[in-house]
Amino acid sequence: MQKVAIFGNTGAGKSTLSRYLAQKTGLPLVTLDLIEYSPGGAPVPHEEYLSAHAGVLEQDTWIIDGFGSVPSAWQRFEAADTLVYLDLPLAVHAWWVTKRFFKGLLRTPEGWPEGSPMWKSTVRSYRTIWLCHQKLTPRYRKAVDEYKTKKTVFHLRSPGDIRRFMELV
Repeated sequence: MQKVAIFGNTGAGKSTLSRYLAQKTGLPLVTLDLIEYSPGGAPVPHEEYLSAHAGVLEQDTWIIDGFGSVPSAWQRFEAADTLVYLDLPLAVHAWWVTKRFFKGLLRTPEGWPEGSPMWKSTVRSYRTIWLCHQKLTPRYRKAVDEYKTKKTVFHLRSPGDIRRFMELV
């Protein structure tokens, strides 16, 4: 476990799991939101993001948390030796997005650029939950099945699966 891609729908607990895994393994954590967005939540130019992402993939070790874009996600999956896919029920995603919103009213969520707009980000997350479920979830499920022969793959389908995975680390 040297290059770990943690992925899944919005509100899946990717950031929490990524921070935990980085702490336990000592691997450097890269939070894509911090290279994709400026303080205040404005997106950086896409080419700038892609360049920063490519630089991360060249490193010897990493844990990458976040989505970025479809092309960069698939590049990341290819470069990783370990994939951790958080594939939770839609209701869990919605609940965890709601919890993040309320906590974010008190302080910027860890791994988010300072001053990120919580309301706007939360509304976008609710929309993304369904879109991701329709468009990306089938592709993610197919990919993890195909990668099982070449990489270490963890397909976590419930909060209990996530807790058990954390205990294994």
